[in-house]
Amino acid sequence: MKRSITHYIEIVFGLLLLGTGLYLIKIIIEPQGILRALPYVCIGLGCGIFGHGMGEIISRIAIKNHPNVEKQMKIDKHDERNVTIGNRAKAKAYDMMIFVFGALMFAFALMGVDMVAVLLLVFAYLFVIGYGVYYRCKFDKEM
Repeated sequence: MKRSITHYIEIVFGLLLLGTGLYLIKIIIEPQGILRALPYVCIGLGCGIFGHGMGEIISRIAIKNHPNVEKQMKIDKHDERNVTIGNRAKAKAYDMMIFVFGALMFAFALMGVDMVAVLLLVFAYLFVIGYGVYYRCKFDKEM
């Protein structure tokens, strides 16, 4: 029951964000600074949160009358083979992301993009690399 309530809260919160974004677009005639992007961020987040909550509730209702389908979905989700496939796919995506982010940072630096944007991208890149190194060391100690 607790999970169901959180999904309804997500729906309401998503609709509030969506409404706030639309209201800000309508009410602000000449936006300055952060108000140029804030309404669109609110709309995007609102739609995403609303869609997530609604999708979970629809899934729960669809599965409610079919316990065999629910059981099969749980088996598929926790099956060792599927977990291994998912982990390998994540590892390949991580490897690709390292090269893509590196090339993107290099391209931004060559294009003369604002230094703040380049540094934010560099710090995010280094954070992801550090996170990967941390878990690599942690898993090496465990296994």
